[in-house]
Amino acid sequence: MPFIQVKTNANLTPNDEILIKSKFGELIKIIPGKSESWLMVQLSGGKKMYFKGSDEKCAYIEVKIYGGASSDVYDKFTSEVTSLISKTLNVSPNRIYVSYFETDNWGYSGSNF
Repeated sequence: MPFIQVKTNANLTPNDEILIKSKFGELIKIIPGKSESWLMVQLSGGKKMYFKGSDEKCAYIEVKIYGGASSDVYDKFTSEVTSLISKTLNVSPNRIYVSYFETDNWGYSGSNF
């Protein structure tokens, strides 16, 4: 039940979107018990965004998951996601934030897990 949301001021081409979505489907397996079969992804490019007072390319990635994981897992996932976004959208790694939100309550199809 993971949800990954990307907000960036970089423009996303259809090929960028497919690549990022597909790669997230692979990378989500880094988090124990997570798979692409339950992954939801939202990509929002071309947004007005400022970081450190500049509108230079930047990105904010939110990762929401049912349950939790260790810091080591999140460190590895952050490294891989940062590399993906940096290479695909030409965003400097020091202009990318990745945040994690864990929950024990997640609704699906009219009820909770």
